Amino acid sequence: MLNSVALTGRLTKDVDLRYTQSGTAVGSFTIAVDRQFRSANGERETDFINCAIWRKSAENFANFTHKGSLVGIEGHIQTRTYDNAQGQKVFVTEVIVDNFALLEPKGSSQGQATQPTNQGYVGNQPANHTQQPASQPPINDDDYPF
Repeated sequence: MLNSVALTGRLTKDVDLRYTQSGTAVGSFTIAVDRQFRSANGERETDFINCAIWRKSAENFANFTHKGSLVGIEGHIQTRTYDNAQGQKVFVTEVIVDNFALLEPKGSSQGQATQPTNQGYVGNQPANHTQQPASQPPINDDDYPF
């Protein structure tokens, strides 16, 4: 089965970066994505999509973006539920980001970065968001073939 999402949009506010009790970084944010077609009155409608990003990718994403930044994300849709303070079950649907790209040049009025990044990857493997990554030796720039 396939669960894959690719979106391009602008951050509606700065990334909310938090840490779990075990110290794992998680960033929450919403991107505004314009629809392809205009409505009957000629206006383009916008969808606001909730996203989450984990670990070092979350820290990097939060450090290099801000409200209004144009970003591209790749990931998958995930649903979850929890009981709120009133005892009601709350259903959440969000995109779990595996990879992102910063789509504006550094110093532009909206963006902060110069080129796409592959921050959703650990080594050459997609980041696993269900368990802590295994301890790996550091990777030097000389280890890359390009």
